Amino acid sequence: MTTGPADALILFGITGDLARTRLFPALYALASSGDLDIPVVGVGRTEGDDADLRRRAEQAVTEAGIEIDPTVFERLTQDLCYVSGDYRDPATYDAITERLGAGTFSVSYLAVPPSLFDEVVRGLAGAGLARDGRLVVEKPFGRDTASATELNEIIHRHYPESRVYRIDHFLGKEAVQNLMVYRFSNTILEPIWNRHYIRGVQITLAENFGVNGRGSFYDSVGALRDVVQNHLLELMSLLAMEPPVSDKPDALRDERVKVLTATKAMSPQNIVRGQYLGYLDEPGVEPGSDTETFFAARLEIDSWRWAGVPWILRAGKGLASTVTETVVEFNRPPRMLFAAADAAPGPNRIAFRSKPQDRVTLSMQAKRSGSEMVSEAVDLALLHEEDGGPGRGPYYRLLGDALRGDPSLFAREDGVMEAWRIVQPALDDHPAAVSYERDTWGPPKADSLLGDDWEWITNGDS
Repeated sequence: MTTGPADALILFGITGDLARTRLFPALYALASSGDLDIPVVGVGRTEGDDADLRRRAEQAVTEAGIEIDPTVFERLTQDLCYVSGDYRDPATYDAITERLGAGTFSVSYLAVPPSLFDEVVRGLAGAGLARDGRLVVEKPFGRDTASATELNEIIHRHYPESRVYRIDHFLGKEAVQNLMVYRFSNTILEPIWNRHYIRGVQITLAENFGVNGRGSFYDSVGALRDVVQNHLLELMSLLAMEPPVSDKPDALRDERVKVLTATKAMSPQNIVRGQYLGYLDEPGVEPGSDTETFFAARLEIDSWRWAGVPWILRAGKGLASTVTETVVEFNRPPRMLFAAADAAPGPNRIAFRSKPQDRVTLSMQAKRSGSEMVSEAVDLALLHEEDGGPGRGPYYRLLGDALRGDPSLFAREDGVMEAWRIVQPALDDHPAAVSYERDTWGPPKADSLLGDDWEWITNGDS
């Protein structure tokens, strides 16, 4: 396995939206921190030259809210060049090789649809660029188990798994990485982080807006494929995993995969699909579409630590608030003290939030002021700083890791396939999407996933 830093970066799809909104700002930030001193070859099907690409870079960095430092921008663009061509034409890859110069250990980033993976991978291999290089591919990695298997077969014809980096920006978020630190750098949590003390876990990824003009794309994906199969299952695996045996990248990924392997597949009886009223009027949405804009599921991790603990996942658009939050609820005390007969104290909770602000909240019981010995909930909150300014978000971290050769925060083949195994039954056999009003928390039917003595927990508006 080839390790160590790359000596060139090839970006396919350099004229697309992802490059404009994420990759160029991240590249500028890497240049600013001194971590980008290699040739960068942008590849696209749009006609243009090096000067056109530099103008695109300048526009993208400015749109990201970054005040351009001429010295840094020169550092970024001095080795930035553009190759225009058909991804199916071997001449395109000959031109890439020529622009790379002496570079032999490149990172190829595929910011293109999965339907083009085969053509691009074969082109890279034909030009000798797959021999020692790494391959970075964007999500979604497949639409289901069968298509993910096919994509793996395509890639592995020329790249071993050790040199494949499946990127999901969610794992690059500061708040998501913080989950691992909270878990394993605080011994106070470990004794109670199990089925004996935790009543259940809720993971919410809610957005108060609709599809925002992306109806055609979203209608072919839906909430399950868009964020549940990847983002929410990744959050669950980070919260539920065992301590890694070392700080080696695969030790961390091994434990995340073990959680997914132990997770029972979804069943139609434990999922609820919803669609906000007005979705069918969105441009690009097929008439009569049953695509879900809301998805909720009750999962169980069949392991010694977590057996019997419900993990409730929900995600949706057009909801009451925009919030990404995980709430861990602990069991109530065995005997109710310091409470009125009709008002039992609430349970302790830990809430990890990454949006709208990065914070951790511990909800405990304390005495209510006054003459009565009655408890009430008090919150202890820890607020975190933002990621470090425009451009220094998840793509800055993950792109830098790919160039250095650190796969810790990238999905591995076995983890991706386990995630598809978990959700496949919900793709094959699912109830019809239930309509719900916008600016609510989705269809009331989702309450059935909680049982009789639990409720949805979110503090999205606070």
